[in-house]
Amino acid sequence: MELLPENLKCRLPPLYSQEAADEPVVYARYFLPATRWAWYPTEGEPEDEDFLFFGFVNGLDAEFGYFRLSELESVRGPGGETVQRDLSFTEGRLTDVVPAPES
Repeated sequence: MELLPENLKCRLPPLYSQEAADEPVVYARYFLPATRWAWYPTEGEPEDEDFLFFGFVNGLDAEFGYFRLSELESVRGPGGETVQRDLSFTEGRLTDVVPAPES
């Protein structure tokens, strides 16, 4: 599965463009099966031969941060699973599409 198809790449706003937004728009959901890891990009742009995203990451902690397409492509789960793009995901405001972190 292609993680960053052209139609998604074209819709992502450039880095820092949603910086002042109270409710940034999330454009995709990436996840690593059999783990709690999920990535929710809100912005992104090409960087050299890679693509740099900014968004919300749910992993060891739940926080905003940068991540690269090459990192998503190289991550492997405990059974060798690869990162997938959630094909049923519908873009929307952060609090509408990202589950609240478990306490």
